[in-house]
Amino acid sequence: MAGLASPVARGVPPLRAGQGHSFFWRRLHSLSGIVPVGVFLLEHFISNAFATNGPHAYADQVKFLTGLPFLIFLEVFGIYLPLLYHSLYGFYIWFRGDSNLSSYPLHGNFMYSAQRWTGGIAFLYMGWHTYTMRFSGIHLITNSQAAFHKVQVELQNPWALAFYVIGIITASWHFAYGLYLFCSKWGITVSDRSRKGMLAFSTLVAIAFIAVGFATVAAFFNPQWRNTPEKLPSSPPAIESGTPGGQR
Repeated sequence: MAGLASPVARGVPPLRAGQGHSFFWRRLHSLSGIVPVGVFLLEHFISNAFATNGPHAYADQVKFLTGLPFLIFLEVFGIYLPLLYHSLYGFYIWFRGDSNLSSYPLHGNFMYSAQRWTGGIAFLYMGWHTYTMRFSGIHLITNSQAAFHKVQVELQNPWALAFYVIGIITASWHFAYGLYLFCSKWGITVSDRSRKGMLAFSTLVAIAFIAVGFATVAAFFNPQWRNTPEKLPSSPPAIESGTPGGQR
């Protein structure tokens, strides 16, 4: 009965490509995963890799980073807020999406789900890692020489070690595949050939990050650097010479 039909309520018009807030927020989410979050992740892996050169090299690198001017500003606006936005909006996309993985276990669906899960796990790991390193225990900003020992002690806990390994793998995968998605979404790779090449490059990036992360963790188990005192000198002690006062 047409006379009893309710009029169609006015609503939001269909979202077209390049229009609406969703398009903007998704593009910003994609960009933030590369700059600044991805850049920070790259820097963090490189800085931690100084541990492979020993406690003094690692301590000097921590001292350099914690001595940067406007450190709080850089941390809040260059790391914490962008990372929080990227993570929370990523969860929003995840919860509103449907991968159909159980019904259609195709490559695209698997990669979609893997990207969501690795992002979630990496977010939990980074939150825990930031708290333990930055806000608990000895204060590394004022005691940078204790950095190597602090990580060394934490890794003696097998659960912490397992979480480090999982965190390295998930963060590396999420960033590397994020590079592939970024290039696709922003029109950098438009052909099938370019996308396949970018996927191969992203795979190599993930492998490289994981290899560097594992080598860094292994450095804290090097027998040469075990039982490092909590506060190391800023530089190795000078070799005593035969000058007066230099002999014991």
